[in-house]
Amino acid sequence: MPESTRNNRKRWTPDDVMKLRELAKGNTPTRVIGLKLGRTPGAVQAKAEDANVSLKQANQSPYNRRRQ
Repeated sequence: MPESTRNNRKRWTPDDVMKLRELAKGNTPTRVIGLKLGRTPGAVQAKAEDANVSLKQANQSPYNRRRQ
């Protein structure tokens, strides 16, 4: 992973947590959330658990896509 996208042991800011909540609410996959925030999927999962953010299961359609 390139250095510019990593947040090695940097603290989560309130803005980061707010973005995490928004992306999780939109059913964005954990891996994609990690890429957008520059965090590992494990870090995203750990923070979501600490902040009581529900990460939906991976087998659900991401980005609220619905068949018409």
